[in-house]
Amino acid sequence: MSDSSDYAEKKSFFDKVLTVYGRKPVLETLQNDALVCHAVHLAHSNRDAGIISEIKQRAGQLGVPVKMHSREELSRISKNGRQDQGVAVDVLCPTFRDLGTYLAESSAQQPRRLLALDGITNPQNLGMIIRSAAAGAIDGILLPRKGTATLGPLVIKASAGTLYRAPLLLCASLPEALRQCQEHGAQVCTLDAGATRSLFEHRGQDFCVYVLGNETEGVSSQVNKLADVRLSIPMRNGVESLNVAVTASLIAYGTYLDR
Repeated sequence: MSDSSDYAEKKSFFDKVLTVYGRKPVLETLQNDALVCHAVHLAHSNRDAGIISEIKQRAGQLGVPVKMHSREELSRISKNGRQDQGVAVDVLCPTFRDLGTYLAESSAQQPRRLLALDGITNPQNLGMIIRSAAAGAIDGILLPRKGTATLGPLVIKASAGTLYRAPLLLCASLPEALRQCQEHGAQVCTLDAGATRSLFEHRGQDFCVYVLGNETEGVSSQVNKLADVRLSIPMRNGVESLNVAVTASLIAYGTYLDR
């Protein structure tokens, strides 16, 4: 295998890995028989007692390798040194993919509906969005690696565990990812309270991407410039806006009518 193909294979594998950190979340992950764990990571500084002993014992029962690290190395693995408590576990999530892989593998003959997240920073909102999208008529959740809430214990809890099997599509930059989608024939739709067309009246193209903006600022100016269509949600009784997770639910189920 060439170096380039070896790198591509490794990248594809690690795109499907979610690292969970924290002593209790790691033990609960290992105790979940529906999950496949790749490796447990422990800091040398941990005392070999209590929950650490339980984690090691459970990993041994499952045949999951336990790797020891310095505290600094563990922080780089968890990406949250303040809260990882010296423990992390890599979980394999087969439905996670890089956007480029999804675009290369998905069929242009089938309707495709993506939900793109533009700066969703509240972990509970992100978890609830993921749960609704996974349950509804959404084929992929377009998630930038930066500028979004970390996929940590709060997101996992708010998603009711659906994060592990959600169709997550990872990208470096949302504007660039949306441009990639448009090159593949996608129609980009943003939510705008002032738009004259209702979300529930819209019938999208075969490939459609719905963008959810930040909880406070809404859709960013960079992303707004890429919008092909702006849609609104009808409001009554003086209500000006909905929680972003509620909006995600409306899109996820409204798109059943859009196929």
